[in-house]
Amino acid sequence: MKKTRSALLLSAFTALTLPHSAFATLDIEESRLAQANQAMPQVVKRYQAFVGGLGEKYRQHSDELKVTQMVAHQGLRLWQQAVRDVQSGHLDDRSLYWNRLAMRELLKTQKPDFNIASWQQEILIKAVEKSSRGFSDLDFKDDAQIRILLTGFDPFFLDRNIEQSNPSGLAALALDGYRFKVDGKQAQIETVMIPVRFADFDEGMIESLLTPIYRDNSVDMIFTVSMGRDDFDIERFPGRNRSAAAPDNLNVLTGASKQTPIAPKFNGGSLNGPEFVEFSLPITAMQTVKGPWKVNDNHTVSTLEQGEFEARSLAQLQAATSVEGSGGGYLSNEISYRAILLQKQFNSSIPVGHIHTPRITAFDVKTESAIVTQVKDMVITAASTL
Repeated sequence: MKKTRSALLLSAFTALTLPHSAFATLDIEESRLAQANQAMPQVVKRYQAFVGGLGEKYRQHSDELKVTQMVAHQGLRLWQQAVRDVQSGHLDDRSLYWNRLAMRELLKTQKPDFNIASWQQEILIKAVEKSSRGFSDLDFKDDAQIRILLTGFDPFFLDRNIEQSNPSGLAALALDGYRFKVDGKQAQIETVMIPVRFADFDEGMIESLLTPIYRDNSVDMIFTVSMGRDDFDIERFPGRNRSAAAPDNLNVLTGASKQTPIAPKFNGGSLNGPEFVEFSLPITAMQTVKGPWKVNDNHTVSTLEQGEFEARSLAQLQAATSVEGSGGGYLSNEISYRAILLQKQFNSSIPVGHIHTPRITAFDVKTESAIVTQVKDMVITAASTL
């Protein structure tokens, strides 16, 4: 008997969260789907029509180019739906994360109607990754006189709490496409979502995103955002080295520690640059924003030579070996370091820096809503200085 479309969608999605004989090996992130589905099915299944729809179309295509275009389009639709969802009042970043993984799992476990090699499968996975993170949806309108790029991060440390959210990711979804006026000028924010994976950074994801922006001066301000400490910290002196003995979302450990910091990779070698760099955001203006949390100009760094201290200037850090930048020794510090380093390499005057939001436990919609509001107000205030 012929199945209805809704039955096909449901069976396609259900197959993603049950044991199966994998066409390709699932990675650690994808393998958490079953646990996540058990813990919070309403979050994991929120966009099941998009995942099931991908399965339907994947099985129908026999043309490699068309299937790649279709996969990228479905990833873009997922991103745009998550943006609409959040901006309509459903303040939760987690469904985007888990349904992206469901799409990846489907591409690994269901064969299309043509022979597909592992490298072709990897192209499809990269297509859905890029498009579902907003990378192919950076769309500043022609009348936008002030253009702002903001990045958020996926949820992370999911083995500690599978229900973890990330307010920086929620801010990215809430502010994508947001338009406002500053002194009569039209401003617009566009956003992307960054994975919590060392490999993506080592392979140059941040440089690929920002190189054309710095080269063409196509935006006026860049904010990288992640979840951090008790209050808002604007990280003045990001450091080069990794030192956090914490895994990424693939449970990869770098081997770095506070005793043995390690430089990140780039283009097959170590990332070359000074031990510390300095932000260029309008911190004084940003600190005038009123909200539930303080906005700190964080000068705290750690070096092998001096340990932890409050750095007075970048000149003071020239001969030091970085252990932790103001943003720490994990990927939130690193995204800021890479963004500022690239700015210096292009001799760009685009203000750039990192906002660490207050941290949350698991999911807290009231607190996260207040965090997003304060981030938005800081960005608007910063834009008023341009």
